[in-house]
Amino acid sequence: MAKKKIQKLLVANRGEIALRVMRSAREMGIRTVAVYSEADRSAPFVRFADEAVCIGPPPSKESYLVIDKLVQVCKDLNVDAVHPGYGFLSENGEFARALEKAGVIFVGPSPKAMKVMGDKLAAKAAVKQFDVPLVPGTEGAVSGLEEAINVAKTIKFPILIKAAAGGGGKGMRVVEKESELKEGLERAISEATNAFGDGSVFIEKYVAGPRHIEVQVMADTHGNTCYLFERECSIQRRHQKVVEEAPSAVLTPELRKRMGEAAVAVAKSVDYVGAGTVEFLLDEGGDFYFMEMNTRLQVEHPVTEMITGLDLVKLQIRVAEGEELPFTQDELRINGHAIEVRVYAEDPMNNFLPDIGRLTTYRPPQGPGVRVDDGFEEGMEIPIHYDPMIAKLITHGATREEAITRMERAIDDFAITGVETTLPFCLFVMGHPAFRRGTYDTHFVRDHFKPEALEHLDAAEAAAAALVAAATRPTAAGPVRSNGAAGNVASPWKLRRR
Repeated sequence: MAKKKIQKLLVANRGEIALRVMRSAREMGIRTVAVYSEADRSAPFVRFADEAVCIGPPPSKESYLVIDKLVQVCKDLNVDAVHPGYGFLSENGEFARALEKAGVIFVGPSPKAMKVMGDKLAAKAAVKQFDVPLVPGTEGAVSGLEEAINVAKTIKFPILIKAAAGGGGKGMRVVEKESELKEGLERAISEATNAFGDGSVFIEKYVAGPRHIEVQVMADTHGNTCYLFERECSIQRRHQKVVEEAPSAVLTPELRKRMGEAAVAVAKSVDYVGAGTVEFLLDEGGDFYFMEMNTRLQVEHPVTEMITGLDLVKLQIRVAEGEELPFTQDELRINGHAIEVRVYAEDPMNNFLPDIGRLTTYRPPQGPGVRVDDGFEEGMEIPIHYDPMIAKLITHGATREEAITRMERAIDDFAITGVETTLPFCLFVMGHPAFRRGTYDTHFVRDHFKPEALEHLDAAEAAAAALVAAATRPTAAGPVRSNGAAGNVASPWKLRRR
């Protein structure tokens, strides 16, 4: 790949990830272009960019997902490259090919790699020849109930039915016994068809009590591929992550090396280029199995940045420019521990359902070892059209314990009113014995969390929150700014410490 210096970068995304990419690009002397829907007209990422173009109405299918519009903006503004962020078109091979045809660099892997890893069955076939451990199950899509019964009898119940073309828990069903298989298969196929336009499903042995461990990889166009250690992503709701940490509390140096080398093998199986994440299940006996590869930057990438000191976005851009990785595997080191919690506009007391509204109060925490990646400001509305994530709160410490206690302090200092958020749940996680010991798995919410744990608000804290709300309410003389001390007690959802 010939080297080409990127002068102007379009970020085909919105919110916190658009802003995060633009900041790194600006530090590299690269001009940035924002594209935005009408719902995001006043968003911080739009103001931050050097240039910004409205590409349509709020629904993403009429704006952020319209490939022709994005390519035309690139042509009109002489854009050199596009960073897709995550979500939207980040793993869309058609988008990457359209950019290539227009002479625009796609900051990501090849369309071929995205296609193979985007299909779980194709991905399993690609990595099998590299001796990467796979969960026992079918090698292809299940043809019908009879085959499903035969497979289930061979690998033994419980089994997991999974959509071949998707993720996020859609088209996924756990089946405990044969009498439940017909209904489970039909529901999985229906969900997969509706969500991905592809009803293909396959069967795997259900791994009881697994941990979800993912390995960050980075590869250049010169044949160099490295793993940047692992992230533990086992605390999830609806099969979607909400708390992540790096490194994992349970991996030994030997297991870390084996999983890292397996992740590199997965990347090399498709000649991968750029940043990618290889996801594994780790069972109670210490055996791990390949699940899938995400061919993009992950939401939780900041924890990797905190423990390695690397800027993954800058690395992505340099690789896209044709540069070699500036390090070897032996030069990489883990520095301390990092934790990320996702701050969603969701109500943990109501099955984590979205709670859309206006951010009446929004004051992120500060201090040593605290990072907040967000795309909102006080007074903004949480759009109903997109994922309800408000921010990512990340803490770093010399030890895991320090990262946890720093996160507790940071959550306490995070002032949000106007919508319910996942912050109370995240504080609950930080204080739970299973999390403190590191003895949790993907069933943490099912096994340990009860909404009533968040019901006991401290009356004094609620009163303090009311005072802050009053202090920030506009008066006849204009808006009143509260001082930092008031902001630090403006968390009306805080749990009473026992």
